[in-house]
Amino acid sequence: MYKELADSVVIKYKKRKPVLINYGKNLTLIGVGRSAFVFKIDNTSKALKVYYPKHRYIAGVEASVYKAIHNIDYFPALYESGNHYIVIDYIEGLTLFDCLTSGIKISEKVIYEVDRALCLTRNLGLNPADVHLRNIIMTPSGKIKLIDVARFYQATECPQWGDLKAAYYRVYTKPIFPKKLPASFLNLIANFYKVFLYKVDRKHSLARFNFKLFR
Repeated sequence: MYKELADSVVIKYKKRKPVLINYGKNLTLIGVGRSAFVFKIDNTSKALKVYYPKHRYIAGVEASVYKAIHNIDYFPALYESGNHYIVIDYIEGLTLFDCLTSGIKISEKVIYEVDRALCLTRNLGLNPADVHLRNIIMTPSGKIKLIDVARFYQATECPQWGDLKAAYYRVYTKPIFPKKLPASFLNLIANFYKVFLYKVDRKHSLARFNFKLFR
């Protein structure tokens, strides 16, 4: 069943960019990422992630990570995987990105829960990476879930979550900082981070900056 749904997804490249041409009537598109399209399987609580032709190898990598962390409740369960897709829990809720653009307060408990989730993965010998605002979800019941774990096997340390946590305590929690921000501003900051901080020199990550203005 899941393989048939995955095979119904037709992806072509136009000007080197993946374009979704067609997909099955039982699928609803819910996400577009750097390596895959994500669908909710109608009338189920499951999501189907279909990788772009040039990124199909990631399916096996991400599936193996989900298998390794299957006992950690902070992550969706894996139900099936193929050479170009995986099937996991559909997580209902708001990402931290959504919270910032909607003005929904992000409590310190959320930071604690994400820290705990990542600590549990490190105890399994993984190296969590690519943990950002759109990969952290607050469910309606108040639970925290993390998605997109393909890079948890990478060898180098990723400073991204440390940088976000530093920004939370040194900037977000200050009374003068607005709790509701436009998506365009957040995207601008994210692009700046990727180009000038994250890729250039890990030792200059935000987690190590001195935010003198907010001290």
